[in-house]
Amino acid sequence: MIARLVLALILVFSTLGTARAANEVTITGDNFTIDEANHHATFKGNVVVKTPSVDLWAEQVVIAYGEKGTTDVQSFEATGQVRIKTSEQDASGEKAVYDPATEVLHLTGNVTVTNATSKLTGPELVVNLKTNTSTFTGSKGGRVTGVFSSK
Repeated sequence: MIARLVLALILVFSTLGTARAANEVTITGDNFTIDEANHHATFKGNVVVKTPSVDLWAEQVVIAYGEKGTTDVQSFEATGQVRIKTSEQDASGEKAVYDPATEVLHLTGNVTVTNATSKLTGPELVVNLKTNTSTFTGSKGGRVTGVFSSK
């Protein structure tokens, strides 16, 4: 369940710099700044990231890129009322950080993941796509709660 959400999210992050017609990524916000000296692209204010399979909303999105330019995404960080939605799941938190090199996504700050039959909440969610492991943790000031129902 969580792995599908993250897989879709990974597709968003991995296609940010190499958008093609079938994998087009559209990012809008109130402001956009590119800092070429520090290799950062920042969208601020009512940011919306849209792809064919995932939509993301946040107050700010910072994309760090490498020496090869914006097609060399090093990290993706969304902050401020982050919401990630696919056709099957909806996740929210205060901060989402994805590292393409390690294939690890951290979603922190009152995390909630819901789908048609379940709702999971906790302070932090870490998803490792290399090991196909998703871990909710309550170690940062809260407990993990899961509510499951049959449809």
